[in-house]
Amino acid sequence: MNVYNRRMTRQDRLFLLANDIFLFLILLVVLYPLVYVVSASFSSPSAVVTGKVWLFPVEPSLAGYKAVFSNKSIMTGYANTLFYTIAGTMLNVILTIAAAYPLARRDFKPRNVIMMIFAFTMFFGGGIIPTYILIKNLGLIDTRWVMILPQALSVFNIIITRTFFQNTPSELLEASQIDGCSDMRYLISVLLPLSKPIIAVMALFYSVMHWNAFFDALLYLNSDNLRPLQLVLREILVVNSIDVSMMQNVNIEELAARQGLSELLKYSLIIIASVPLLLFYPFIQRFFVKGVMIGAIKG
Repeated sequence: MNVYNRRMTRQDRLFLLANDIFLFLILLVVLYPLVYVVSASFSSPSAVVTGKVWLFPVEPSLAGYKAVFSNKSIMTGYANTLFYTIAGTMLNVILTIAAAYPLARRDFKPRNVIMMIFAFTMFFGGGIIPTYILIKNLGLIDTRWVMILPQALSVFNIIITRTFFQNTPSELLEASQIDGCSDMRYLISVLLPLSKPIIAVMALFYSVMHWNAFFDALLYLNSDNLRPLQLVLREILVVNSIDVSMMQNVNIEELAARQGLSELLKYSLIIIASVPLLLFYPFIQRFFVKGVMIGAIKG
């Protein structure tokens, strides 16, 4: 039943009305930048530079997207990010399950000690310089593995997955053991099919982390053919700015056109960089809330 159809006092109605207005204003604040970026990406370069774009596309054009797909460095970065995300997420999920399952077993006696060691790494780290020296000594500098192996495991996700496993009925394990099922067979054939919600949550968390990976690439990657999309996006948004001192003896119209295309390229690249995750989320949305809630509650 609609809350407005209930018998409420005047103060209750005013409170609900104020809440609706407040939430609507927040929606506008959050939604407008997104709408603006989409509209700007489909507008002409001159309209973007002159500030004509406000809400809807002005002089609709696909010049920005054509520039994105014709730029080899952008497409190489896109392919690298897809590889880092897919390979890294698969490794992350496998290692998280492998670590969380024994820690969830009550008959695994060292589980508390191992969990304390894992938790220790959440509060104390070696820092950037020691980590860089370690990565260098392992021979991972300027390799694809440097974007995958150092982030192969998240203790926070282990805790959530372990809690989810602990909430599964213990009778399942007992019945499986009576039928002669090994621990590995129980994990693969019984527990994992029941763990789709938490696996979906872990896959989303890890894939977002890999897709947005930027700082590690900035530190450890030197080759252009290994750079992820976020590093290419950074160079377009931050590094490629016009120096006023270099504007002498330059064709103003050519400079304006170049600046307009550069601005348009930023918005188009933002949209293209966000699309894969936006397409990926609806497929796991039905598992997401259930996985987070069950994994966050200790039964």
